[in-house]
Amino acid sequence: MLLSVVVPCYNEEEAIPLLVDRLLAAVAPWAGQTEIILIDDGSTDGTWAALEAAHASHPEVRGLKLSANRGHQIALTAGLAAAEGQRVFMLDADLQDPPELLPEMMSLMDTGYDVVYGKRAQRQGETPFKKLSAWAFYRFLNALSDVKIPKDTGDFRLVSRRALDSVLQMPERSRFVRGMFAWVGFRQIGVEYQRDARMVGETKYPLRAMLKLATDALTGFSIKPLRFATRLSFCTLGVSALVAIYVFHSLILYQTAPGWASMLLAMSFFSGIQLLTLGIMGEYIGRLYMEMKQRPLFFLDRETGDYQSETFADIEAETGRRRQAR
Repeated sequence: MLLSVVVPCYNEEEAIPLLVDRLLAAVAPWAGQTEIILIDDGSTDGTWAALEAAHASHPEVRGLKLSANRGHQIALTAGLAAAEGQRVFMLDADLQDPPELLPEMMSLMDTGYDVVYGKRAQRQGETPFKKLSAWAFYRFLNALSDVKIPKDTGDFRLVSRRALDSVLQMPERSRFVRGMFAWVGFRQIGVEYQRDARMVGETKYPLRAMLKLATDALTGFSIKPLRFATRLSFCTLGVSALVAIYVFHSLILYQTAPGWASMLLAMSFFSGIQLLTLGIMGEYIGRLYMEMKQRPLFFLDRETGDYQSETFADIEAETGRRRQAR
């Protein structure tokens, strides 16, 4: 298998027919050497029925259904673990990232690159708030991150088998896949493109989901927030010392007691700093707790044409056996 296409899907019933048509056209030069893996991330609409219909018409389309909704990054990981191709092409089901860019990405990978990622030059059909927040997020993340993550990128990319195998060795639960590919290294290059507006359906990334992804990215690739909390604590100790000197100076020279307003202000300030520090520490401790439980990332409910119940480890083991057989 030369090429695997991996697409997470959540409530994308309307988008599946158009998605499959455009993917089949994009991979036509490699027909017979390509599989298209569509992952149903616990959808509540007719997404699974649409995947089964696509598989019935096009056997190279392979549908995987997770046992429950696990989120975009876990669904993407499930597809990556099941992919058998020497090269793996990732994109979202909303078709905002054009699959027609695949031939250019394949040509660049022929020159020796292991990761060819799409870089958004323009973003059509998105609100000014989303554009501004996305622009600020990547620059803030790179300012804090211990590894340089390409700006204005998503999970739209083509990766080599050795880059993918390296990422699949990383077992963390709070996954930020684009950052994980940046962390493994190898030769990488970006391709600029215009991101189109969603053609059908509605976005599956509301503000809450974007904040969760941002938190996963920050805590997964940097401990600078912890260092910031420590330094902030030392700064507040210094301010406390200055306040104490001021209070004693006032008592000695002016025989006055501090007023309730200044006392309330000081207590509110230091309490806020303490809660912020505890919150940052708690976020990291909570993630350590989740990692320590070592639960499987997902369970596979079924596959088109065949009922299965597998875990991430099962898929990895089966993929390894197939590679050895080849």
